[in-house]
Amino acid sequence: MAQDTIIGDDEDVGIIDIDEIQAHGIGATDIAKLKANNIHTVASLVSCTTKRLLKIKGFSDIKVEKIKEAAKKMAPTTTGFITAAELGQVRKRCIRISTGSKQLDACLNGGFQTMSISEVYGEFRCGKTQLAHTMAVIAQLPKEMGGAEGKVAYIDTEGTFRPERIMEIAERFGVDPDQACENIAYARAQNSEMQTELLESLAANFATNEYRLLIIDSVMALYRTDYSGRGELSERQQVLGSFLRRATQMAEEFNLAVLMTNQVMSDPGASALFAGADGRKPVGGHILAHASTTRLLLRKGRGEERVAKIVDSPDCPEREATYIITTGGINDPEKA
Repeated sequence: MAQDTIIGDDEDVGIIDIDEIQAHGIGATDIAKLKANNIHTVASLVSCTTKRLLKIKGFSDIKVEKIKEAAKKMAPTTTGFITAAELGQVRKRCIRISTGSKQLDACLNGGFQTMSISEVYGEFRCGKTQLAHTMAVIAQLPKEMGGAEGKVAYIDTEGTFRPERIMEIAERFGVDPDQACENIAYARAQNSEMQTELLESLAANFATNEYRLLIIDSVMALYRTDYSGRGELSERQQVLGSFLRRATQMAEEFNLAVLMTNQVMSDPGASALFAGADGRKPVGGHILAHASTTRLLLRKGRGEERVAKIVDSPDCPEREATYIITTGGINDPEKA
């Protein structure tokens, strides 16, 4: 089942190109400056702070106010209250992307959801990166196969992405391996600043409405090395908070599932209730915990089996699923 091209949904997705504000008296030069600062849609402009806009060369207080007013006129529903019924209509666009394991999908009510951030954490060899690879292929599949019919963006912070794995997993699902790789936009982040820059640069890609999954593998690795010791903890959390807020905005505006893998650290003093069965807890503290809509703990099971436990979710109860890692990616044990 080869896929030549992927296009966005035919539904009214509400993505308004930034060029449209020209009709409200904003000059082409100013619009070009907004694009140069990775602001490609009206909703992105509305969510942008005045402080950030004032940093753009040539933007005065009066100009920023005029630009913000134009954006609010074009997207009134993003700047004020709406009814719960209207929000319900917006959330009907949500898609659940399969993990490759029916057991795990059942725990997640069908898979990881778009319009939100999901965090998967655990020690090494639990399958975090393998899950990321598997979902990078599944997201391209038709919805009836558990996919989202969209492209994938992949930010790799540890150098663990392998196109060969994508090709192996693609064969399992009957997708052309080369095309599966073509539909993944990949970037290697070398430091935490670059990680933020790469996320911002994806705004143009996401504005096309062709993407449905953003993977960050792993989200905390570079922050742990760039900010060391308690003296830099406050600054690290502040920068991390900005990164996560931007990822959340993108997830909601562009109907993306954001999947972040995360590392763990030992916490011998904590109870197993909060740190997981083995006394380990995810890195990133409360800022990351609050940003993640769904949190999944992965751990080793018996033999080749791995266990996934839902630790936090607004619509899934706390429960566990068993899975294995195969040549074709994440799968159920009985299919080994």
